Amino acid sequence: MTSSAQFLFSNGIISHSPNTPSVSTFLESHPGAYTTTRTNNNASSLLFWERHLQRLSNSTRILFESNPSLLVKSPKSTSKFSSLSLPLPPMWNSAFKVLVNDPMRKILPVALRERSDGEELAITTLVSGDLDKLAEMENVSGERVVEALDVCVHIGTYVPAVFGEEGNGARLALVGHGRDFAEAKYSEWVRLRKHLENFRPPSVTELLLSDDGDHILEGCLTNFFVVCHKDSNEVEVEGEYFLDGKSTCAYKVQTAPVRAGVLPGIIRQVVIEVCLSNGIPVQEVAPSWSKREIWQEAFITNSLRLVQHVENIQVPSSWESMESKTLNQISWEEKQFEESPGMITKYIQKKMMEKADVEGYKF
Repeated sequence: MTSSAQFLFSNGIISHSPNTPSVSTFLESHPGAYTTTRTNNNASSLLFWERHLQRLSNSTRILFESNPSLLVKSPKSTSKFSSLSLPLPPMWNSAFKVLVNDPMRKILPVALRERSDGEELAITTLVSGDLDKLAEMENVSGERVVEALDVCVHIGTYVPAVFGEEGNGARLALVGHGRDFAEAKYSEWVRLRKHLENFRPPSVTELLLSDDGDHILEGCLTNFFVVCHKDSNEVEVEGEYFLDGKSTCAYKVQTAPVRAGVLPGIIRQVVIEVCLSNGIPVQEVAPSWSKREIWQEAFITNSLRLVQHVENIQVPSSWESMESKTLNQISWEEKQFEESPGMITKYIQKKMMEKADVEGYKF
């Protein structure tokens, strides 16, 4: 859960007042690539910050190259740079890290002084471009492009839910199609997903996306995983044995592949790494609702919730006619998970938190 204390670094100025916008309002009104993470262990470190920096760099470059209108403040001038090609790392990445880390080092100490004990900080970093600045440059290089980028940092306090505690499970509903440019995380998606709220059933806490009503891609704010019994003819994965150090794992984890059009989530990748290093097979295939009878567990991930177990999932009985109906006219099929969180979800969450401690970043 989030609280009302919020800070904003923009145009070189730190603001902290009742008028500071919420993070969703802020993102809706500012174009750009962004990433969200939080502190851990009583705000002693940032969760997977180096990974977030790399994805933010990748997202910024992808938008510059493929769809500048999602990144820049002057959409009318994007046609000048429709084929802009940025230089490859390391020059670009090193310059980009300096650009982003500088405002972080300025605003974090201020927010840390104001937080209460037990609260974490939810940190959203937005990078936007000014193509008018680029137009004035004689030579456009990686370092010069950085000069045309602006960084804003939004910080709010955040109290993480206790994993596995009764009532803290996710309740999901499949309501919309997959996103465009899923390989980059950009603020326009915050506005685009709002229309999906018209189809949110009561008590549902996250909305799922699919292109065909059967294969589940991800959530609006999360990546989606299911745990299934492994087929007897499936090859064992390399890595340590599971749990007792002797047995192989009788289960497998499924999540949609990035190439299917899902966001390359930071925690998604950490979960895959945890599974493969602990003898749990991973299939990067979109979980199929028509095969839900083999689903033993499900969980969702993002950089605030980390791993959250799923209690139930609702899917419309008729996907094709859904958009022509109102919420009250939609009939739903439901999958309830009896054991929630399940054994595999608990194990993954435990190992993921151990990895978070190792990769915690201190400014």
